[in-house]
Amino acid sequence: MRKLAALAAVVTMSVGALTACSGGNYCDDLKGYVDSAKDVDIKNADQVGKMLDQAKKVSKSAPDDIKDDWKVVIDYAEKAKDAKGDTNKLVELAKADGEKITPAMQAISKQAKDTCKIDLPGAGS
Repeated sequence: MRKLAALAAVVTMSVGALTACSGGNYCDDLKGYVDSAKDVDIKNADQVGKMLDQAKKVSKSAPDDIKDDWKVVIDYAEKAKDAKGDTNKLVELAKADGEKITPAMQAISKQAKDTCKIDLPGAGS
C-alpha cells in the first residue's frame, strides 16, 4: 500500500504539477492539466484518462527543453490507465518506471515555477 500511495503521489504530481510559458499557451494548458489532476484516483482509469488527455495537450505547447520529460509523464500515465486499477500492476509500474518519472516531474516542476510561477504540489525539487 505504501508503494501505491507513492505511485498516486507521483501521478498527481505529474498530472497537476507541470508548467512553463513558452511555445503557445503552455502556462494556460498547464493550469488545465493541474485542474484535471486534482484528486485523481490512480485506480480510476477514467480519471487517469482525463488527466492523460490534458497532459498530451500540455506536452504539445511545452518548451523544447522539457518535451522529453512530458513524454515520460505521458508514457507513465498511459501505463497507469492501462492497469485499470489493478493494484499489483500499479505497484509493478511504480517499481519499473519510478526512477524515470521522478526526475521528469522535477524538471517539469522547476520549469513551471521558473517560467509560469506555478508551484506543483508534491513534485519535490
